[in-house]
Amino acid sequence: MKALLKAQPQPGFELTDVPEPETGPHDVKIRVHKAGICGTDIHILNYDAAAQDMINTPLIPGHEFYGEVVEVGNLASTVKVGDRVSGEGHVVCGMCRNCRAGRKHMCINTSSVGVQRNGAFAEYVVIPESNVWVHKDENITPELGAIFDPLGNAVHTALSFPLVGEDVLITGAGPIGLMAVGVARHAGARKIVITDVSEERLALAHNMGADLTVNVAEQRIKEAQAQLKMVEGFDVGLEMSGRGTALREMIENMNHGGNIALLGLSSEPAEFDWTKVVTHMLTLKGIYGREMFETWYAMSAMLQSNETLRNNIASTVTDVFPAESWEEAFATAKAGHGGKVIIDWRS
Repeated sequence: MKALLKAQPQPGFELTDVPEPETGPHDVKIRVHKAGICGTDIHILNYDAAAQDMINTPLIPGHEFYGEVVEVGNLASTVKVGDRVSGEGHVVCGMCRNCRAGRKHMCINTSSVGVQRNGAFAEYVVIPESNVWVHKDENITPELGAIFDPLGNAVHTALSFPLVGEDVLITGAGPIGLMAVGVARHAGARKIVITDVSEERLALAHNMGADLTVNVAEQRIKEAQAQLKMVEGFDVGLEMSGRGTALREMIENMNHGGNIALLGLSSEPAEFDWTKVVTHMLTLKGIYGREMFETWYAMSAMLQSNETLRNNIASTVTDVFPAESWEEAFATAKAGHGGKVIIDWRS
């Protein structure tokens, strides 16, 4: 089969022929239709310090995908050949304290698809049956199915704190930040403000339902508060950018007792006013991946019940490339001006 392979511990991928993965007794083999490019994949492409800490080669990357089941192991009991599916990318041990307590997303032995095990930038991928999410809703297109993984990040982050009637600040209008706008609007937020330095991405955020977009290269969040006639600061912050400067400014603009969910991964240590966190009684909560599988149920239900949300989430996919144009696809994703970039493996 064709796959994007990182054969050596160095920058770059190669589109090449590799053996099809074998299906174990509890596994499912999926014919990949569409696969999304994530920031993690860009780290792996560049083979930067973050990637060097995460991966061993050879490796097929890719963990955001949609496809069709073509084979099931002899001990798989629920997923069927022909099912349209996405995959939860965190393969857990099932035996550590958190797994056995029902907190699988906190498993200390997690092995990630496309990071510690071969992934979905290929014609076929194999994952455990327990990691397969079967799509029952006919409105889920291949593009939408391919972004359930990052949508789950947005849902997990946004729903970490109650949003009904709250003023929400989102820092970072990348694909997950954009999705968080739609989720926060669906969940009943009052005012939603989102920041970035890309006018193209801020325009997408406006279309997603943001009340105000702030280009932080030109404007401060405090000015946005005045524009919206806010008096006491934001109730909920969703930090999606991974920028220390964004977290510092978010903390400066939170109401006393405000809640901050942190999804963005910083490439360097972040400095912020710890005294303000204490004296303003702020809550900071780290978010990683999706709650397994409560987040999956929540996002499927929201998309099924809200056509506007479904269309808005689908609109975050701005570029689709055939697999042979993978270099152009990654260049587009790295440029950071649009939404989600998808690779089509059906050709």
